[in-house]
Amino acid sequence: MKYLHFLALTLILVACKTYSDEDLKNFDKQIQEFMTKKGLKMDASPSGLYYKINPKGEGRNVLYQDSIVVTYEGKLLNGEIFDRQKDPITFALKDMIGGWKEALLMMKKGDEIELLIPPQLGYGEHKLDDIPQHSILYFNMKLLDLK
Repeated sequence: MKYLHFLALTLILVACKTYSDEDLKNFDKQIQEFMTKKGLKMDASPSGLYYKINPKGEGRNVLYQDSIVVTYEGKLLNGEIFDRQKDPITFALKDMIGGWKEALLMMKKGDEIELLIPPQLGYGEHKLDDIPQHSILYFNMKLLDLK
């Protein structure tokens, strides 16, 4: 049993990519250039997440244990849409990428948000069908409900 725990921990540590300070600065530079090019004004969190909340909601903020009901569109910085959900979809917040978790915890039911998520808060080095490794993600999302 100890061997299985050790193996699992080793796999987790090997699978996790940590980015250098230089990498993080480069991602931030790309985000800054994108915002300038698009004329976007966003707030930045210490983690590197950029966001702009359009507060339309009311009630309590999202909690980590909540499930959220959202619609969204996700794009790469080149404008390519990699995911779009026009019909409401429910997710457990705890199962989301770091950028979504951080952003949604600032929101209330009815809020809309625009996000620029650097790779360390997104999919990192994981290669997905429509999302290249180390991609910065650009989302527009509406929080329709929380449970």
